[in-house]
Amino acid sequence: MAAQWRLRPNGPVRFVVAKEPLNESWSRILGPESQSASPRSIQKLPNESEKNLMKKFLQLISDCLTDVGEIMPWDLEERLQANPELLVVDVREPYEYDAMHIEGSLCVPRGILESACEWDYEETIPELVRARQREVVVVCRSGYRSVLAAFSLMVLGYENVVSLKTGLRGWNDYEQPLLDVAGEPVDIEAADDYFTSRVREDQLSPK
Repeated sequence: MAAQWRLRPNGPVRFVVAKEPLNESWSRILGPESQSASPRSIQKLPNESEKNLMKKFLQLISDCLTDVGEIMPWDLEERLQANPELLVVDVREPYEYDAMHIEGSLCVPRGILESACEWDYEETIPELVRARQREVVVVCRSGYRSVLAAFSLMVLGYENVVSLKTGLRGWNDYEQPLLDVAGEPVDIEAADDYFTSRVREDQLSPK
């Protein structure tokens, strides 16, 4: 078994023990030191160096996009018509899914995605476990969570998976149908209001 490591910013050292070396995709995201460093040589880095190791959210998305493909809403419309077996995986929270979603899509919240892909867990979703050879399109509100989720699916062996660029917000802008929890069509303007970003003052970066 190969021991891999990575420093956690402003915290203790985190160890990951793997049966084999990390694959190239995860190594690129975690950084080269995840493959090459020895646990015995770990030293606490200065604060500035730790800060340099940190990735911001959009940087993480950008890194994942070196492996993850994206399609636009009109592409998804065409693919749904061409392939009845296409699986749309919605990784938003259940309350978001209940408010509005693409007809026939599968709700798999981002927080349980990895265990939902495997047998023998409380979160196991059989249709998703069996979908490794199916065409899969991952969707979320704006197209960010879906990139991270699609990356995880690729690492877990899904062979044909992409993310919906612009998310359901873009799907609605393209005037494609959304249904509520009762299966009723959602008004386009109501959906537009629902998808509008609302950042509170306390969530803004300090000046």
